[in-house]
Amino acid sequence: MNPIIKKQLDAQPKRWFYQLGIALIFVCLMAWSSSTVQLDARAGSGLSIAGNIIRGIFHPDAELLFNFTRSGVAYLLLETVCIAYLGTIVGAVLAIPLSFISASNIVPRPVALIGRTLIMAIRTIPPFVYGLMFIRVTGPGPFAGLLTMSMSSIGMVSKMYIEYIEDLDIRILESLDACGCSTFEKIRCGIIPQLIPDFISTIIYRFDMNLRDATVLGLVGAGGIGAPLIFAMSSYRWSEVGAILTGLIVLILVIEFFSTKVRVKLARG
Repeated sequence: MNPIIKKQLDAQPKRWFYQLGIALIFVCLMAWSSSTVQLDARAGSGLSIAGNIIRGIFHPDAELLFNFTRSGVAYLLLETVCIAYLGTIVGAVLAIPLSFISASNIVPRPVALIGRTLIMAIRTIPPFVYGLMFIRVTGPGPFAGLLTMSMSSIGMVSKMYIEYIEDLDIRILESLDACGCSTFEKIRCGIIPQLIPDFISTIIYRFDMNLRDATVLGLVGAGGIGAPLIFAMSSYRWSEVGAILTGLIVLILVIEFFSTKVRVKLARG
């Protein structure tokens, strides 16, 4: 070995002790976590239930799947999409002023700190809890789901908005200021063109998330396809479960395809 390379290797700090300690801690945590996993006699019946679920998914109830009434999969999926879409739009609009008062390059730091604290408080509460609260206020139905999606969207969307606002290219604004542009012109020509693509991309990404969350919120009565799904599972009607899941899979694939196209178009200009 080259003496210079050997000297550099010998001069490196010996970190094997710390690496060994981290490995031991990791093994201990794995062993401690595994101690909570308990297998009992229900494992055998669980396998049979899993087999019934798989058979139901691959043999969906065609009558329910192609039922276009209010109790059919198509209508329930449309309701779920509407809840996710309107909730995303309302949350994205409400997040705009909250983001601007939380950006440290726009407002003083104390004001930005208050805005960030409020956003953190909103993000702390899970969507499931929001759903339970709004159901108590408005009663079960799609409107409770819409309010839940709106509140859940504000936290994540505001956080992304703040990053985009703080990454604004100030040189463009300085150039417009040097040209004698007014404040409105600087906002229209210097700020909005920089923010719109990132904002729209974030909204589309949040819509994908809300579409999945809206399905779960249906379990607590906030509208959508979640309630029929849990009822079918509770009654062991696996063919109906398969029909609902088939519709969900097709819907999510279609939404993912178009949202990816739009995000790529925005990214490439």
